[in-house]
Amino acid sequence: MESGAFDRHQLNGDCALCYFCLTSRPTKMVNVPKTKKTLLQVQGMQKHTLHKVTQYKKGKDSLAAQGKRRYDRKQSGYGGQTKPVFHKKAKTTKKIVLRLQCQGCKHVSQHPIKRCKHFEIGGDKKGKGTSLF
Repeated sequence: MESGAFDRHQLNGDCALCYFCLTSRPTKMVNVPKTKKTLLQVQGMQKHTLHKVTQYKKGKDSLAAQGKRRYDRKQSGYGGQTKPVFHKKAKTTKKIVLRLQCQGCKHVSQHPIKRCKHFEIGGDKKGKGTSLF
C-alpha cells in the first residue's frame, strides 16, 4: 500500500470495507449468541442446523503423559530447575475458540475467532444509540 493511501486511512479511518481498516482496529468486547444456525458437515450430509455455542477450554494435563513423566523424573532429586522456564511472553490475549454442538445429532465442531480482551456468550444485545455500560 502506498504511503498516500496509508495517510488517508489514518486521517479518515471510517472505511469499513477495506482490509487495512478491518485488521488495524483493536477489538475490545465480543458478544456471541448462545445458539447459532450454521453449516453442519458430517459424512454425506451438508445442511444448516441450530448449534449450541460454548467456549473451548483446555482440559487438565495428564500425569501419565510421556513428557510429564520424563520431566518429573529429570526434576526429582537435587539439582534445581533442569529445563528452561519461558519468561518472554509477548501476547496479552488468546484467540477465542467457539465450540459448536449440533442440537440434532450432537456433532461438535470448533470455530476460532479473533483475539479480544473481553468475551461474552449470550450477553445483552446493544440497542441503537444505547450503551451497555
